[in-house]
Order: sequence, then C-alpha cells, then structure tokens
Amino acid sequence: MRNNMTSVTEFFLLGFPLGPKTQVLLFGLFSLFYAFTLLGNGAILALSCLDPRLHTPMYFFLSHLAIVDIAYACNTVPQMLLNLLDPAMPISFGGCMTQTFLFLTFAITECLLLVMMSYDRYVAICQPLRYSAIMSWRVCITLAVTSWTIGVLLSLIHLVLLLPLPFCMSQKINHFFCEIMAVLKLACADTHINENMVLAGAVSVLVGPFSSIVVSYVCILCAILRIQSGEGQRKAFSTCSSHLCVVGLFYGTAIITYVGPSYENPKEQKKYLLLFHSLFNPMLNPLIYSLRNSEVKNSLKRVLGIGRTL
Repeated sequence: MRNNMTSVTEFFLLGFPLGPKTQVLLFGLFSLFYAFTLLGNGAILALSCLDPRLHTPMYFFLSHLAIVDIAYACNTVPQMLLNLLDPAMPISFGGCMTQTFLFLTFAITECLLLVMMSYDRYVAICQPLRYSAIMSWRVCITLAVTSWTIGVLLSLIHLVLLLPLPFCMSQKINHFFCEIMAVLKLACADTHINENMVLAGAVSVLVGPFSSIVVSYVCILCAILRIQSGEGQRKAFSTCSSHLCVVGLFYGTAIITYVGPSYENPKEQKKYLLLFHSLFNPMLNPLIYSLRNSEVKNSLKRVLGIGRTL
C-alpha cells in the first residue's frame, strides 16, 4: 500500500458525463444562470446599502445572505464552466482543498444566517413592542459575526482532518467540484472519522437549526392567528413567506444530500441535488425576495427613480 502512495498535486473533476454538444449547451445555460445569480444578489446587496428604508435588521441579514450566495456561486460555478469546455482541465490540490473549505464555510454560514432571520421574524411578530430593544444593531452584528465565525471554525475542523490523508488511488473526482465526500472516496486511508464528522456536522448545522426555525414559525403562526384584522394577518404572512421559501429550498436539498438515506444511485442523485443547491438556490433567492416582498420592489423603484432624475 505504501509503495502505491503518490504525492497528489492535482485532481480531475468528472462533472457530468455528457456529449460535447450537450456540454456546450450547458455551458451557455449555466453561464446565464451564473450571471443572474451575481446580478440578483448584487442588486439585493446594493438596495440594502443604498435605501435608508431598508436599514433594518431583516435586510441586514438579507444582505449577508446575498454575500454568501455570491460567494457560493463564485466558489463552484467558474470551475464547473471551465470543465464543461475542457473536461481534461485539472484542479490543483491546493485549489481543491480551498474549494472544499470555502463551500463548507458558506454552507454552514447560510444555515446559521437563516436561523438568525427566523429569530428576527419571531421577535418582530411575537414581541413587536420590544423589537427595537431586542434586535439592536449591536445584537445584529454579533449574530452575523457569530454565524461567519462558526462557519469558518467548523470548516477548519474538516480541513484539518482532510489534509493529512494520503491519496493513492484515482485522481478523478466524481463531481463537478471538490465536494468533501467525493474527495474522501479517493483517500487510501481509513476515512471513518472524516465521514462521521461530516455526518455529525450535517446533523448539528442542519437538523438542529432547522428544528429551531420550525419552532419559531409555529410560534409566529400562533401569533398571526391571534391578529384580528385581515390586513394585519396578510402583512405578517407576507413578511415571512419569502423567508420560508428560501428555508425550504436550502434545508430541503441539504438535508436530503447529507442526512437523508441513500437510494439506488446516490452519487448521481446527490450530484444533481448539489448542483441545484450551489447554482439554482443562490439564483432563486433574490428572485423570491423581490417577487414576494413589496418593500424590495418599492425600494428598487425608488433607487431607479433617483437614477433617472440624476
């Protein structure tokens, strides 16, 4: 075994085993989605900064979510696009490890940011008179920094466990990016500790936070049902519906991928799920918030109106 070990300097991403014409078609389609992702999340981020009416805790967290979504896409999509044009193009060992680390960091951070956003909605609807006192800017900044810090620290644990592993098998990763479980398949050492840590991390940052979001929205639903005016109920529902859609998309795909059971062809199924998770989710998030949120639409009209007058 030891004689077969080599110092791996690069990997090859297999991506999607399709014909050349289909790969060119996907390159154009995914490039378009990538541009929409950057444009949509960039617009949300710009509106949150430019419009004083959006200088609220809800849009503070939404701007961080937009940053995470932009980073998500920039971490995985460019390499995927390059591989669609040239499947033989390798990714360096350092680049692969960096991609793994950043993907985990952004995924964990987004999990926690969605929890913070649900807590913000809980306080706004269930304790409206104390909202300003509870969700002060100091609290909001602390919650955001905590989310990013935990994301980095937990990802570092996975990276520290991954780096010492010897790679003596095929250098071909059966994925469109350096996903941690796909990389572990190439190691020629016992990876049970790594796999158990991935599962434990997935349970702790997916199932735990998702459960807290469910509890928050049960309380929110009870509070909304106690509101006597129909207009008040509609306004409360509208402020939560966008967040619920994003939570469903993110946690649904992530839990199925890392916590759910395996079926007949789990590798291919999870590959396409992660494609949805890392490309389509970041593109859909700003669309959901802009279409289902009147404040974002009104803010966009105000900013565009200012731009025309100038």
